[in-house]
Amino acid sequence: MSGHYEAPIREPLIIGHKTYHDITEDIARPIEERAGKLWWISLYAALVLFIYGFGCIAYTIGTGIGAWGLNRTINWGWDITNFVWWVGIGHAGTLISAVLLLFRQRWRMSVNRSAEAMTIFAVVQAAIFPLIHMGRVWVGYWVFPLPNQFGSLWTNFNSPLLWDVFAICTYFSVSTVFWFIGLIPDFAMIRDRAKTPWTKKIYTLLSFGWGGKAKHWQRFEEVSLVLAGLATPLVFSVHTTVSFDFATSVIKGWHSTIYPPYFVAGAIFSGFAMVQTLLLIARKVCHLEDYITMYHIEIMNIVIVLTGGMVTVAYATEYFIGWYSGSRYEDFTYLSPGAAIGPYWWAFWALIICNLVIPALFWFKKVRTNIIATFIIALIINIGMWFERFDIIVINLSRDYLPGSWTMFKPTIIDVGVYLGTIGFFSVLFLLYARTFPVIAQAELKSILKISGETYKVKEGDEHH
Repeated sequence: MSGHYEAPIREPLIIGHKTYHDITEDIARPIEERAGKLWWISLYAALVLFIYGFGCIAYTIGTGIGAWGLNRTINWGWDITNFVWWVGIGHAGTLISAVLLLFRQRWRMSVNRSAEAMTIFAVVQAAIFPLIHMGRVWVGYWVFPLPNQFGSLWTNFNSPLLWDVFAICTYFSVSTVFWFIGLIPDFAMIRDRAKTPWTKKIYTLLSFGWGGKAKHWQRFEEVSLVLAGLATPLVFSVHTTVSFDFATSVIKGWHSTIYPPYFVAGAIFSGFAMVQTLLLIARKVCHLEDYITMYHIEIMNIVIVLTGGMVTVAYATEYFIGWYSGSRYEDFTYLSPGAAIGPYWWAFWALIICNLVIPALFWFKKVRTNIIATFIIALIINIGMWFERFDIIVINLSRDYLPGSWTMFKPTIIDVGVYLGTIGFFSVLFLLYARTFPVIAQAELKSILKISGETYKVKEGDEHH
């Protein structure tokens, strides 16, 4: 047992005196048992939003993007705001899985599966917006360098919008493979416990003949490390590329070298907040309190404080440089005195309060370890990060270089409907995932039971006393 000893001062990652069999039973229960009433109510509510949003998208395609609240000055509105917001949310999944795997952080094992699923579902939502923003969805394949009916029509490789296509497609592909590879041992566990031939067939196909042999585990570990190495640069490259949509332009407030690191920090900030939101729901609904412990929640909150501090420094830098430049045009950017007291003052102060003031409460341990407070603050951070993207796009564009073209953006019911539809679509995907896939990697949990389980830590403590 001495080889498994861990200092008693560390909080256990698994509580409740669990055995290997207990872990298997607890992780398989949400899949094998019938769905509860709360799950069905949530699914129906999400489906209503999804259908409404799908109708708004169909109306947009049939009518044109004139159905949105865009005008001659503000030709990017809610669509690109939502695109950047969803891409940002998709960031924390790969960070938790890949980067923390390379750093051998054991606490990731209870949260990485849901974070990876969230990444994939969020990127799917993000991909919807550039597609419908084209206006002509049926020529969407033009963004790829493919021969077509017009002959040699090649895309403009100097456009950051094209870089988005390649970056997001790569990110989605690697994240999906990484997520699926991690699921294979768990699929085999569900296969071996299956009670109906149909279920057994499905999970047999998904598990790719996994038998739990030493050779299988060796290959599993090797592939996981390789994919983690590939995914880690993507964490930084994808949102850096998204920031180039703005940073390579000549619009005031956008043409800024701070945008790439600033966007990456903001993406991780909002992504961790969304992971926290989903984990707290899954923890309660699936009865996983012994595996997603208060220690996990506190560690996640500490990461939110760290990335929130980076975002705060970026805000202060943007505000200071805007003032120090002496340019009168900088008075109307999203972080400026003009934004604070101008017609979009409410959006400016929503950004400051939701992203700077309220997350600072996590500096206090009582707040960090309070589940209700954590859930509320995580939701507020996601709202604040949406306002940040809204402010960057709409406030900067609403005050053009010519005062004669100054205007306000007024979203239509179609704008709102498309956004709500993506939230519904995301919720439907996540709810279905929680009923068909293990939400925690049981094989990884078992690997740390003897060094981070409450039962074994108590035994070690007794031995040393």
